Amino acid sequence: MRARLGYNDVSRSIFSAVPYTSQLMVTIRYTGDALWERIERAVEKVKDRLARVAAALEGAGIPYAVVGGNAVQVWVAQVDESAVRNTRDVDIILNRTDLEQAGAALAQRGFIFRKSAGITMFLDGPDAKPRDAVHVVFSGEKVRDEYPEVVPAIDEYVQINNIRTLPLEALVRMKLTSFRDKDRVHLRDMLDVGLIDATWLDRFSPILRTRLEELLSNPNG
Repeated sequence: MRARLGYNDVSRSIFSAVPYTSQLMVTIRYTGDALWERIERAVEKVKDRLARVAAALEGAGIPYAVVGGNAVQVWVAQVDESAVRNTRDVDIILNRTDLEQAGAALAQRGFIFRKSAGITMFLDGPDAKPRDAVHVVFSGEKVRDEYPEVVPAIDEYVQINNIRTLPLEALVRMKLTSFRDKDRVHLRDMLDVGLIDATWLDRFSPILRTRLEELLSNPNG
């Protein structure tokens, strides 16, 4: 009969492959239902934050578009729900001229304006961390000087349920422009479900085309 492993046996087998310095930094504090509830709560907090932002801006008649991981979610979910990836971020595009009005609308929902290290955000309450914020970029401006293209205009958008986001091509363009690790992950998700493919190459400038070609040639990273 095969011996049943207890927690100490499992932890020894796991940690035996982990460098000693890493072992010192790991403390297992949550298991069982408490662990899953914690994970579910983290996901629900992001969904709630997104819903409150959308409701505030829609109610005030302020143009906006949800971008980032939440925008990728709603597009990927159109094809394959099993490929949807959770995100901790809520990112939106605003017109800079609407920032003050947007701030007033979001303040009524508990958000607090903050600008730090050149990043415009709205913290989700007085005790919130920057990761618990709504991050803002501005239409027609570069997020970073080194980025090859500006943030897309939000005159055209797609309404999916209660969320206003960019048309797919504009979202892909934005992801190719920033092209950080998480952007490449999001682009690969869209490639994986067939939202984008090699027929899209001619839609983009040479530098963005090269980036898409890179992903097409190595879709698994």
